[in-house]
Amino acid sequence: MNVVIWAMAAYVCGSLPFSVWLGRLFLGTEIRKFGDGNPGGTNVIRAGNRPLGLAVIFLDGLKGLIPVLAAQEIEGLQSWALASVALAAVAGHAFSIFLHFQGGKAVAVTFGIWAGLTGWSTLFVLGALLVFAYFLISINGWAVVCTLIGLLIFITVTGSSGPLLCVWLGNSLIVGWKHRLDLAQRPEFRIPFLQ
Repeated sequence: MNVVIWAMAAYVCGSLPFSVWLGRLFLGTEIRKFGDGNPGGTNVIRAGNRPLGLAVIFLDGLKGLIPVLAAQEIEGLQSWALASVALAAVAGHAFSIFLHFQGGKAVAVTFGIWAGLTGWSTLFVLGALLVFAYFLISINGWAVVCTLIGLLIFITVTGSSGPLLCVWLGNSLIVGWKHRLDLAQRPEFRIPFLQ
């Protein structure tokens, strides 16, 4: 029963739409009118406030990190139980109860859950992969998918367990769904010799 409560708490935590709330509070605007129309830190940046956008990205990462760490430290959840908490946080961000089940693309919260599940080394690997993929591929959704494939390779090489592979699969399905319009396009490379 505790697993269900922790997963529900993680879902609610993931659902907190910081970009929408802080956009209204500090910018007096609806963030979802900018960029791709999703709530997220990048659209706060597009609205003209880089520091606030970076703060939102950080807060969105914490929405994944805090529930995972709390479930481990307070309740002692591990393995499959912890996997459900991690996926609930991602689902909350992507399908927020505060936004009529419309949410962000779940990239920052993905960083948070993986930092909580596997430690800071995975966070740095994810960051490096994402920067490289954005440098290489011009369509954001494909860059994110390539990053997740790189993450799969990394966690497999470092000896991942079944629950981590399950988190990776669920996380990838949610992120893939949220980027489905990008993924409907053919990937385009920024470097001419790769085109």
